[in-house]
Amino acid sequence: FFFQAEDGIRDSSVTGVQTVLFRSACPMPIRNYPHVLMAHGGGGRLMQQLIDSMFLSAFSHPALHARTDAAMLDSMTGRLAMTTDSYVVRPLFFPGGDIGTLAVNGTINDLAMCGARPRYLSCGFIIEEGFPMETLWRVVRSMANALAEAGVAIVTGDTKVVDRGKGDGVYINTTGVGEVAEGLLLAPSQIRPGDRILLSGDLGRHGMAIMAQREGLAFETSIESDCASLVDLVFTLVDAGIQLRCMRDLTRGGLAAALVEIAEASRCRLQISEAILPVHEQVRAACELLGLEPMHVANEGRFAAIVAPEDAERALQLMRDHALGRAATLIGEVVSHGRGEVAMVSRIGVTRIVEPPSGEQLPRIC
Repeated sequence: FFFQAEDGIRDSSVTGVQTVLFRSACPMPIRNYPHVLMAHGGGGRLMQQLIDSMFLSAFSHPALHARTDAAMLDSMTGRLAMTTDSYVVRPLFFPGGDIGTLAVNGTINDLAMCGARPRYLSCGFIIEEGFPMETLWRVVRSMANALAEAGVAIVTGDTKVVDRGKGDGVYINTTGVGEVAEGLLLAPSQIRPGDRILLSGDLGRHGMAIMAQREGLAFETSIESDCASLVDLVFTLVDAGIQLRCMRDLTRGGLAAALVEIAEASRCRLQISEAILPVHEQVRAACELLGLEPMHVANEGRFAAIVAPEDAERALQLMRDHALGRAATLIGEVVSHGRGEVAMVSRIGVTRIVEPPSGEQLPRIC
């Protein structure tokens, strides 16, 4: 309720006292707030309106519309894979994507690296009070488009609102569940000496797109993130019967972190060639400007695959025939058992051990 003064002042002919008249006004509750309020996370009417108008309309699925505390899903036979990740990227929008596409693609790519076809996602939003509804809707629509392209559904979720200045706009958590292909086991334990190491595309694009946007770095053409769903490309290889040993998507820490992780887990020595690593010239220039190594910079639409030697050429051709694998390259091989390390032959023929980055070189990129 609120009270609003009427124009003018009334004089009392009896007492001579001047009194200000007020009229009571009880407007209908505001439905279309332009910014997020704390009440949107309070569990009441406004929160329900936000869920109905924003999330249910974008992520329409029977499991969501049932409005139960947990999603009731069709039974899935065989092995399941489950992963979760949180996204805190800054800025929220960048060339080639935004936090919404990142939250969907990042999680389904983690499932794909295990040989799992993504089926369902959950989604948690932590939204800062005062965040524009229009901006939130842009993020939600990006997520909906990414879901549609991947054939995946969000079936349950959560919304929280934090104090103004405490949430940096919006943070998103997504958890994914997928079905693992029958008889498929992708793990470092499957690696054998002689196996080949394939890279699906050029390095460092996502991290440099974020940094160029954040720091205002200007290039002749803008660096676009490689953010994309890798599911179709991965299952092109799986369905073709390629003998895949292990895969990793190249997110934080880039190619270096992914290969070192595989080497240490498998206790195998991997060897790659620096001269054939694909790096876009503008990405290379940005890395030199910032003193970064392209192998350490994150991607969100690239992966490394270790495959049996007899299938390497066929796998490479299948990758190059796919839109996301045009620049796929055979970058090295598994040399031997015994030492879990990655060796790289430099452009001048010197071999050095590849180390993962010791810290977070580019914070808030995913």
